Amino acid sequence: MATGSAFRKTAAMNGVWIHWAELAACAAAILLAGTQLTRAGDAIAHHTGLGGSWIGLVLVATVTSLPELVTGISSVTVADVPDIAVGNVLGACVLNLTMLVPLDALHRKASIYSVASQGHVLGTAFAVVMLGVVAFGILSATQLDRVLGIGHVGAVSIALLGLYAVAIRTIFHYERGVHADTHEQQAPPGLTLAQAVWRYAAAASVVVAAALWLPFAASAVAAAMGWSESFVGTLLVAFTTTLPELTVTIASLRIGALDMAIGNLVGSNLFNLALLGIDDLLYLKGPLLQSVEPSHAMSAIAAAVMSGAVIVALVARPTARLLNAIGWTSVLIALVYFVNAWLHFRHEA
Repeated sequence: MATGSAFRKTAAMNGVWIHWAELAACAAAILLAGTQLTRAGDAIAHHTGLGGSWIGLVLVATVTSLPELVTGISSVTVADVPDIAVGNVLGACVLNLTMLVPLDALHRKASIYSVASQGHVLGTAFAVVMLGVVAFGILSATQLDRVLGIGHVGAVSIALLGLYAVAIRTIFHYERGVHADTHEQQAPPGLTLAQAVWRYAAAASVVVAAALWLPFAASAVAAAMGWSESFVGTLLVAFTTTLPELTVTIASLRIGALDMAIGNLVGSNLFNLALLGIDDLLYLKGPLLQSVEPSHAMSAIAAAVMSGAVIVALVARPTARLLNAIGWTSVLIALVYFVNAWLHFRHEA
């Protein structure tokens, strides 16, 4: 009996490690493919003559959000784990904003909030509105969808898709009107346009394949570790799917394209929030936000607070830095991130 019990325990532990290995493999594939996507996207931008600010907000942000797109779709269709889909989106929004902290630390010349284009205020403000709509929808989805929902699609999803369309159109006209492109110095891409397009397609295929498997691996880890799917989606899957954003942010800073780096993070958040609407369209069991845990509202509120702090900093242009390393806005963002993570851990316990 003891031998049989030990064997089952060993087999269970081996199963846990296999699930973790699958998750790590997905993360590695996304990271490597995300690097290639960045280089290919930069080359495409170079050959087409598109501006750095707009490239960061739309082209690069859409590219780096491919894992969230595919993970969300597979989570609500094949895997049937809506909590992972919603947790991944909102967790990714929190992590994207948290990336401003190391970005601020690595930008040794001055606080990023004092030198970045104030055009980012517009995109960040739209993100605050969308995050507020999501939080409100999570906490009152049933009542709202009875009145304004259409079929199995919730009212919040319709609002998010509409807000995203308005945001992109408004930002485009603003950038064009004030000539906000910054003419950042970029290294020659080293690729022809045709080569860049082919590399883009190949890297995107790898991202899609890895992200398609990601919710299954995450769900298996959650079951093996006794964690809830909302917890795994918010912290674990969100970290994995934001690896391309991290790669692009660091790469953009290295070539001196600060506004492209920030535009990528802001644009990724806008796109990710719109993905909730797409996920809801494909989730046929009913309005998506009615099927998830209310604890997701914590992440939406945390991301909204972080975004508000960024808006204040971009307008106020603070120059003071803690220990001459990071701005106080970055300190606040880091604090909100850890509080949000702690609340999720407490909720899980």
